[in-house]
Amino acid sequence: MRIGFGRQDITPRVGVELCGFGPFRCRHSVAVRDRLWARAMALEHEGRRVVLLACDLIGVPLAITDAVRARVQEQSGLPPESLMLCCSHTHSGPAVGTYRGWGEADPPYCETLPARLAQAVLRALADLADGSLYYGEAPCEGIGLNREYDRDAPPLEEVLQDTWRPAHPERTDTVCRVLEVRGADGRRRGFVSHFGCHPVTCCAATRAIHGDYCGVATNLLEREEPGSTGLFVQGAQGDVNSCVVHKPEPESLLALDVVAGRYARAVRQALSAAVPMPVAGLACVRERLVFTRKPWGAEELRRRLRECEAFLHRPDAHDDFAEGSRNVRMETVYALSLRALLGRLERGEDLATATEVMGLRLGPLTILGSGFETMQAIKNDVVAGARGPHTWVSSLTNDSTGYAPDRDVAARGGYAADMVPLIIGTVPYAGIHDELVAALLRLDRALE
Repeated sequence: MRIGFGRQDITPRVGVELCGFGPFRCRHSVAVRDRLWARAMALEHEGRRVVLLACDLIGVPLAITDAVRARVQEQSGLPPESLMLCCSHTHSGPAVGTYRGWGEADPPYCETLPARLAQAVLRALADLADGSLYYGEAPCEGIGLNREYDRDAPPLEEVLQDTWRPAHPERTDTVCRVLEVRGADGRRRGFVSHFGCHPVTCCAATRAIHGDYCGVATNLLEREEPGSTGLFVQGAQGDVNSCVVHKPEPESLLALDVVAGRYARAVRQALSAAVPMPVAGLACVRERLVFTRKPWGAEELRRRLRECEAFLHRPDAHDDFAEGSRNVRMETVYALSLRALLGRLERGEDLATATEVMGLRLGPLTILGSGFETMQAIKNDVVAGARGPHTWVSSLTNDSTGYAPDRDVAARGGYAADMVPLIIGTVPYAGIHDELVAALLRLDRALE
């Protein structure tokens, strides 16, 4: 097998808005704490080439993925279906236009991004050389908690103790998984790590650019092994927050190194435990599909819009007005989204937009990805139904399509289930838990 690595700096200029933590935060960046990277691993086996591209970004729309694929195909001949793009979901990186109101995308950055991402892929393809694969796992605890079933944002004095553990570890990811690549000389050329937890160690008040715990840890691990390249593949993080979140800026930035250090330690342990992974085959498959939506027609959209406007147009409302659990900035996001959806209906457009799921098989390892922020219960069902010995369920893959809530969260409704779809320009999903499990397991079967 031949394997190659490529890197490209994708750090935006200081001043662009950062994405995450709430609507209309105006989080214009003021400094670069850590560089953001696009890192690619190219694989070639028996005439077949595939590339895994990992980016320190909150997520990219499918249109950007397609633009990267087109550039790579034009310059290398790699088919579009052979490129899988994963994002870490850092909330301390630039907005790229996926989430309405969550930071304005910078046009020059977005215009140049596809070419920069493609450059990482092309460098990996040019770097192809004989290599060997090793697979390892290690416990990874004390990083995440399930915000749907646990107390979110515990006090720092609790979570910064190395002995801290969430109340419900079974509802989080507790294992770090790694794929290591060694060259003909036996030295590490690169690695891929996989773990599921929201990169939200920093807070809404922080304005420094960085890749959060996973990006900081990967940068650190690369420096420890000069010449190596590290990719991070985000797992099922839809309902898992980092143990430090929503703290003041000084505390957040200090805690970032602690949480990143915990993740780096787990990756080191997994690399130390890695054993040879023979590869009998290399394959990838993708499917474009439309998931079922709730029957929200024009009448329902107008009803919700009237509610938003009644709140927004109160005589005492202003741009920071809040009452109860409602605030002007969030209601403005919903109003803008509802008006846009009604406009699409008037033009005869379908509100149920298509997305993509994709699978990549590398011998005994299978990566099954979607553009969703997948919740843990969905991942557990996919892993239980998959046929291979090692299955990674990847979020924010090739697209950025909001949450995939599990059945319980979907039944409760609210932000993740009903409101985030509006923010990304669609209507809520009707049965995403079962439909996404079925779609990813179809890929798993197709890769056999």
